[in-house]
Amino acid sequence: MAETGRQLTQRLERVIMSLLERRADTASICPSDAAREAYEGDDEGWRALMEPARRAAWRLVAAGKVEVTQGGQPVAETEARGPIRIRRARR
Repeated sequence: MAETGRQLTQRLERVIMSLLERRADTASICPSDAAREAYEGDDEGWRALMEPARRAAWRLVAAGKVEVTQGGQPVAETEARGPIRIRRARR
């Protein structure tokens, strides 16, 4: 059975959290890290998961689990332009 968009987003959310848990508390990841980890092939197909990975990151921001940053500073989804990083939410 094919994976739905919602299932993909949830899987990417789990991948993002798993990647962050394996890194230092202050570390960040790129959405491409999550896309590569979630992709099940060995070609460039992970690139198709970039936008879904970004959407998953924003869902995690809304849940208070992560922050999306640019230049090391948290950024709102409406203001983000270009490359982003994902890190654990500051407590």
